[in-house]
Amino acid sequence: MPQAAPSPLDRLRSYPKGWLRYVPALDSLLKYSGAAARADLIAGITVAAVAVPQAIAYALVAGVPPEYGLYTAIVMTAIGAFFASSRQLINGPTNAISIAALSVLAPFAVMEDKLTAMVVLALLIGAIQLGVALFRLGDLTRYISHSVIVGFTVGASLLLIMDQMKHLLGTHYAAAPDEHFIFRFWGNLVHGGGVDRNTVLVGAASIVLYVGLRWIKRKLRMVLFPELLATVVLVTAGTWWLGELGVSLVGAIPAKLPSFSVPELDLGLIRDMAPSALAIATLGLLEAIAMSKSLALRTRQQLDLNQICLSEGLANLGSGFFRGLPGSGSLTRSAINLQAGAVTQWSGIFAAGAVAVIVLLFAPLAQYIPKACLAGILIVTGVRMIDPQSVRYHVKASSFDAGIVVATAFSAVFISIEFCILIGVFLSFMLAVPRAGRMLLTEFSIRSNRMIAERRAGDPICTSILMYGLEGEMFFGSATAMEKHLHFMETRLKGGAKVLVLRLKRVRNPDAVCMHLLADYVGRWEASGIHVIVCGVRDDLYQAMLRTGFNMQVTEVFREQKTRFSSTLMAVERAYELLGDDNPCVHCKELRSSGRDEYYFVV
Repeated sequence: MPQAAPSPLDRLRSYPKGWLRYVPALDSLLKYSGAAARADLIAGITVAAVAVPQAIAYALVAGVPPEYGLYTAIVMTAIGAFFASSRQLINGPTNAISIAALSVLAPFAVMEDKLTAMVVLALLIGAIQLGVALFRLGDLTRYISHSVIVGFTVGASLLLIMDQMKHLLGTHYAAAPDEHFIFRFWGNLVHGGGVDRNTVLVGAASIVLYVGLRWIKRKLRMVLFPELLATVVLVTAGTWWLGELGVSLVGAIPAKLPSFSVPELDLGLIRDMAPSALAIATLGLLEAIAMSKSLALRTRQQLDLNQICLSEGLANLGSGFFRGLPGSGSLTRSAINLQAGAVTQWSGIFAAGAVAVIVLLFAPLAQYIPKACLAGILIVTGVRMIDPQSVRYHVKASSFDAGIVVATAFSAVFISIEFCILIGVFLSFMLAVPRAGRMLLTEFSIRSNRMIAERRAGDPICTSILMYGLEGEMFFGSATAMEKHLHFMETRLKGGAKVLVLRLKRVRNPDAVCMHLLADYVGRWEASGIHVIVCGVRDDLYQAMLRTGFNMQVTEVFREQKTRFSSTLMAVERAYELLGDDNPCVHCKELRSSGRDEYYFVV
């Protein structure tokens, strides 16, 4: 009897499992069940109900027609979910990225040029993020303070509110393409042609209804209730029922899916947009990683930071090739996805499919949505983006965090939204490197009971042996601190000591600068007649000594021991051998007469 052909899932199980870590959605299929599929489908549909109005709103924030936000919510969400390390992260258009995109795209007055720039921006961001993943630089994001995101969020929220005021008030100020946000905001208030009463009423009704529905949702614990979609539907229906009010509408949205296209790349445009793309790519990675970590804390999931960078890069590249906006991990939609019971990455793929179905069936109806309605919702969202407790916590935590929050938020509002990211990242590295470059010096003493421990006031003074330990990163950033400690030891050695025991067990990552500095000082000490014993030498430091020609023919080196007798004790024993019986130190003579055979070491 002929055997049945293997199913696609059986063939997937037969492949080597190593490569599946690069495609986590396929890896999830190996343990997929009907219950998980139902949970993911329900979560995906719930997310789609929120994603559609958000995508339309974020496209308007970026200054492009609403269909491009929907294209992003389809393509980027699907590709991001397929490769995402986080099982609940939802990618797509976001507030922060749309505000940053608006800053980049605003100088383009002609819509076709703006759309071309939008595609190039998405492709550049995707390429940068893909490069971060391929060179496995995702771990470097750990050195960018979370205060950058806090400060950026404050600045972006203020800009979002200011930008949407023109839609809320119905003003029409003819801004210059390169005019700053602050001047546009002021121009709309002062020279916008007066406030339209009907527009304000629609916007105010949207705000009241949205806030009211959210309050009812929390009060009744209706986790899956789509208050955002309900607000848009009710306000749109009310506006239509009341008849022509003269308010500005979203306009026609074509009922079609995005199509693949390869744009013509202008090298001049790429060069001009590269700095902004770098800033937004960094912001997108920080946003996605921060959101993934927040989800992982609740789901106890292991994350691969480089895989997150890979998924973000591929998602933005896909968005660009399908004429979409750049985007990142969405805080709102990811949280809803988790609350709706999503189990795997397939919830995001189902969400993208549901958005595509909604676009095909209901896109023509979206043309009746008032812009004031979306503006009201976005203003509430902008206010909610600012977490006073988080801002207060970071400002009070340290001057380091406070400086980054204030500088990033200030530069977002008064300089440029994308440049503020680079300022925040630069400050993070500028303030972090001196911290990483700290090197501690500890002096040890041998007490009367032969215990070797950190020197305290009142410990016996040995005039023959000095013992010091260095601790910290042994790289160029700590060279100044290390030289200061070595100079201090050199000063102490002039007091008549004959042996220096230098413990290096707690130094890490030696580089050429510090190795040269150490060899130079040790060579000078040996030349002046001081016996130098280096102990606690780990394998990486020992190999660096061999590679750099450290003079181990003169300087004695004791490598880190795997037994209970540490290299520090061996170094002390050797120091007393070198001193011999002619040692004039009173403390050393007392130790020898105590009759105890062994020393013991306490850190």
